[in-house]
Parts: sequence; C-alpha cells; structure tokens
Amino acid sequence: MPVVAQSSYPGAPWYQFNGHLQTIVPTSIRKVDLAPFERERLELYDGDFLDLDWLDAGSNELVILSHGLEGNSERNYIRGMAKFYYEQHWDVLAWNCRSCSGEMNRNFKLYYHGDVHDINEVIKHALARKSYKRVVLIGFSMGGNITLKYLGTKGKEVPSQISHGIALSTPCDLQACIKEVSKPQNKFYSWYFFKSLKAKIAAKAAQFPDRLDVSNLFEIKDWYTFDTNYSAPLNGLSSAEEFYYEASSKNFMAGTTIPTLVVNAVNDPMLDEKSSPKHLAKNHPHLSIEVSRTGGHVGFALAKKDYFWSELRAWEFCHG
Repeated sequence: MPVVAQSSYPGAPWYQFNGHLQTIVPTSIRKVDLAPFERERLELYDGDFLDLDWLDAGSNELVILSHGLEGNSERNYIRGMAKFYYEQHWDVLAWNCRSCSGEMNRNFKLYYHGDVHDINEVIKHALARKSYKRVVLIGFSMGGNITLKYLGTKGKEVPSQISHGIALSTPCDLQACIKEVSKPQNKFYSWYFFKSLKAKIAAKAAQFPDRLDVSNLFEIKDWYTFDTNYSAPLNGLSSAEEFYYEASSKNFMAGTTIPTLVVNAVNDPMLDEKSSPKHLAKNHPHLSIEVSRTGGHVGFALAKKDYFWSELRAWEFCHG
C-alpha cells in the first residue's frame, strides 16, 4: 500500500487559517443532526463494563468508531462519522472507553492509548450480536492508535468480517506527541487534557484510597511525572517508558493484515512526523499513510459542506 504522495484534502474554510483553528473550530461550532443512539452496557471479563452506543440501520454492514483521549460517543467527530455511515445504511457502533460514558468504571484500571483488550471485547460482542457481513474500524486520535495496535497485534487472527481500518489524527508515537503538546505554543492542549484527567484520577483515588497517592496531583505540570505516577500504574504497567512503548502503535503496526489507512496533517499541533511512520508503509502490503498539508487535529472541515473530508475519505478508502 502506498505512502500517498499528495493528499486529496483541499484545505479548510478560509477563516480556519492555522492548525489551532482547524483543530478547535470544527469541534466547537459543528452541529450534527443525528438520530439518538441506543445504549447497551457490555459487562466485561474482569467485572468492569463498557457503554456501547448503537445506530441500527437494519444492515449487515457495521462501522465501529473509537474516540480520542477523554472523548466519548457524543463528540462531534464521532457523531459526524456516525451520521455519514448511517445515511449510507450502515449500522453504527460508537463505544466509550472505561470511565468515558458519563459514569466512572468499577475497576482500578482506566484506559489508555495502547489498551486493545477492550476493543477486542467490543468487536467480539458486535459479531456475536448480529451476523455482519462486513465491519470497518475507524478511530480518532487515541482511538486511531488503539485501532492500529489492535490490527497489528491481532494480525492474521483479525476476524474475517473486518475489511478495513482507518486511523485519523493518530499519535502513532505517543512520546513524540507528548513532546509536541508540551511546546509553549501547544500547552493549551496539555492544560485541557490535564484538567479532565486529574479530576478523573482524584475520583479514582476516592474509589481506591490505598492505591494512589494524589497529594501532589494538581501540582504536576509535566507528562512524564503524570504518566509515571498515574498512567502507568493505573493500567498495570511498571514505568512511563513501558507505558510509552505499549501506547505507541508504530511498534505494532507491521503485523497488520488488512487494508489500513493513517491520515494525519502536517499542521496538527499535537503530532509530529513520527506519528506518520512512512517507513512502515513504504513496503508494507496493507498500510497506507496520507499526510495532508493542513487539517489540524481531528479537523479536516470543508467549506460549505455538511460532511467533513475525513468522512468522505474514510468511505472512499473502503470503497475505492
């Protein structure tokens, strides 16, 4: 599969003139008129749960959508893709990571960029629930990373119904991504994620008072300290270094056995070139990398269009 020499993304509306605006504005102003999701609670192997949100079009084709860090099924990027596929008469499953559906999960474990056990359970459940002929996996940011790692680690064991994987604005190298969002011009994104994650860590500490020391939680300013003290232990990992390795899909993508597309933007304020591992795709029979000049992070809006380019590109990749 190729490294796409020139992306087909024509560019954002004129007023979104840099990567920050192309990241923030599409999420803030978009209104997605979508039928209500039907929620299902999936009980997990370890006594925890996931909340799954469905749109049933009466189809034997299904798209499974995975959200980004501290996102959920109500994010506009999820709703936009859900609407597009639903209007093409596909069933839609937008699943929420542990603690992301509006209710804290039961177990000590949370979720992270490299956890593929839960998406595996979601896929197994969806295939058992209905006899789907075809399934497409689409992930955004962290959800894209989870999708890529799942496909890479499952390899030839990926269920035969899964035909394509698509990852949008994906931090394939998490440590490089952290360096990017830690730059002075990008620190707003670190602040945004820290605010939400620290509140969640405090809630988790209240659930398990003897397992987390949160005495200095709200003084932490850097990701390495946060990941050492919280991200790694909450997810059963021994160190920040192990966390970064396990959370970076580039370390696992070589095992991919189905057509898979990674789409990132050069001006994404959260990613650098290491998140678009062109060296892997160059000679890989199943991986495609497409890097647009603009688009921001999970942006890719189009002027005077109801749909975003990312939605059209996902459909094109699966039907080209």
